[in-house]
Amino acid sequence: MRRLAVLLAAALALAPSAAAARDPVRTSIFFYPWYGNPAWDGGYQHWQQRGVRPLASAFFPLRGLYSSSDRRVLAAQMREIAATGVDQVSVSWWGRGSPEDARLLAVLRAARAYGLDVAAHVEPYGGRVARLEHDIRYLAGLGITDMHVYAVDEAPPEAWRAANERVAGVRTFAQTGLVGLAARGGFDGFYTYDILVHGGQKFRRLCEQAHRQGLLCAPSVGPGYDARRAVGDLRVKPRRNGATYDAMWTAALRADADLVTITSYNEWHEGTQVEPARAHRTPSGARYAGYDGAYGARGKLAPFAYLRRTTYWTKRFDAMPR
Repeated sequence: MRRLAVLLAAALALAPSAAAARDPVRTSIFFYPWYGNPAWDGGYQHWQQRGVRPLASAFFPLRGLYSSSDRRVLAAQMREIAATGVDQVSVSWWGRGSPEDARLLAVLRAARAYGLDVAAHVEPYGGRVARLEHDIRYLAGLGITDMHVYAVDEAPPEAWRAANERVAGVRTFAQTGLVGLAARGGFDGFYTYDILVHGGQKFRRLCEQAHRQGLLCAPSVGPGYDARRAVGDLRVKPRRNGATYDAMWTAALRADADLVTITSYNEWHEGTQVEPARAHRTPSGARYAGYDGAYGARGKLAPFAYLRRTTYWTKRFDAMPR
């Protein structure tokens, strides 16, 4: 865990004018600022999917159905992430004028207060390819210099290259399992995000391909996947009480990854989150899981099992030669 003095120094280094002076990012965690509730937003936002209430997830947040507009919640979340030793928060962003864009400044302030760098997870919003250069410049003006571009297979590599070649001072990463596509698109690196499709057994091969082509390798690790309630996807990657998360981290470190990306801090619908969870049962009888048993944790310690394990792995990764 970083000491307070280190956190304060890092926070100052994250100001846009001093971005070049900060330590290199080694770990980045995907973060979703799209949740709302009646107290803050006039109604529930994003928690329900396909009519599933109160939450379309296999798990239930320890914080309950919180609002991403609540700055106290954002501060607590960033404090948790910083305590794990993760360097960067990659914020889901759906273009100018989106709800996620409206909350971006609050996320930036909260993250920087705890010494965290912020990247943009550039989602597939309408007209994204044509607007990419303009949007990257907008984000860079906020001090965001890493862009994770999700689902780049929506356009040919040449379209991405045209935008990437016209911007400077930023790093762009393509979400893909095809390293050649990232190279042809003019990206600086790639990440996999999808921990169901891109398991750890692929990481070494993908990193070797990336390094041969001069790209950064940033494979994505995660604790598991279960989106049955949210989208009806019957595919499940069980958590195995933490063994899945450990296996993916082990594979990333053995693959000589340049960065490790983590799927995710709080994507509750796909069940990839490491944010604290508790078991819950609704009056109608619907059951939600917590993390009881993960890494042997029980009772009050169980909700924090995956955050503690993230700390373990970031320390191991940071200790490796760069």
